[in-house]
Amino acid sequence: MKKNEIFDLVVLGFSALLILIVTLFGIGACSAKYRIWSYRQHGLAELAQAENNRLIHVCEAQASKEASKQYAESEVIRARGVAEANAIIGESLKGNEAYLRYRWIEGLQTNQMMTIYVPTEAGLPILEAGRLNK
Repeated sequence: MKKNEIFDLVVLGFSALLILIVTLFGIGACSAKYRIWSYRQHGLAELAQAENNRLIHVCEAQASKEASKQYAESEVIRARGVAEANAIIGESLKGNEAYLRYRWIEGLQTNQMMTIYVPTEAGLPILEAGRLNK
């Protein structure tokens, strides 16, 4: 081989080595910037997820609040209905002592309890006056 060819090979080798060194240095510099960019993107993704989770909790709390209000309103409506029914029943039973006595006697006949309390003239019951079959 001639000196020029050897010189050309040496220059080509040094050029390739220089290009390799510059490429590795560039990759190292870019990888640091890429890591910083990657960390920033990861942080932004976590922030977006946290914001979405917060919005979900807020929506769930609002739904629970609205459901509680609806439940309270339904309880008020139910209580008004019970109060009206009680008023109607109370009015219909005023001055209707014979019917009430009949219902009381009917209740005594269907009662399966073992103890019977009998009211006396003073309004005090005679306790344990008699028991059904023991």
